[in-house]
Amino acid sequence: MIGRVILAALLAGIAAGLFYGAIQHVRLTPLILEAEKYENAGDGHSHDHGAATTTTTASAEQAPAAEAEHEAWAPADGAERTTYTFLASIVAAAGFAAALAGVSLIAGIRITPRNGVLWGLAGFLAVHLAPAASLPPELPGMPAGDLFARQVWWVGTIVATGLAIWLFTQRHELWAKVAAVVLVALPHIIGAPLPPTHESAVPAVISAAFAANTLAVAALMWLAIGGFLGLAMDRFVKEA
Repeated sequence: MIGRVILAALLAGIAAGLFYGAIQHVRLTPLILEAEKYENAGDGHSHDHGAATTTTTASAEQAPAAEAEHEAWAPADGAERTTYTFLASIVAAAGFAAALAGVSLIAGIRITPRNGVLWGLAGFLAVHLAPAASLPPELPGMPAGDLFARQVWWVGTIVATGLAIWLFTQRHELWAKVAAVVLVALPHIIGAPLPPTHESAVPAVISAAFAANTLAVAALMWLAIGGFLGLAMDRFVKEA
């Protein structure tokens, strides 16, 4: 059973990751390359190099785990960058698919072709949209808060939002709805760790475009993960 779930998640992740990588290459890589011009022109602030080189993979849209505080290795522009972007996209999508499948097993709710997209939407809300409300996607050359503090806040926001989604969709009592609202709001009331300064060499219009495109790309990735995972689970786990 578990082996089949892992296989389904892997196949769904590969399919969604290829789709994810292609969209990143078209929508996000040009913005990152443009931002790197300003980063190199000026001196780099503490920022998300890892997130930039793989664009938004591994939840780098919000995931501070991808951050390197100082100058780090990055793939060369062109084929090397594209290759690493696609590889990282596949790994990230497979990881998200496995996490989504694991949550479905714990919750006792099967992911199917009918509800797969809804599962993907829930993943997007918890992992990307909710954290982005206080910790938006960052480009190279942008200041960032303390890495460990951001990691803790990011994970806490995902867990709180995920629980809120479960309460709102699976429980019908009034207390559950109230608790869901509190859980969604709590991380933002606490507040995300902010950088000491918001000054950046990157123009605001590029930063805004990157944030908007990052969330749009993440939404498409999650919908693809949910859809492909529903099909894969139906094929490999249905009879298990």
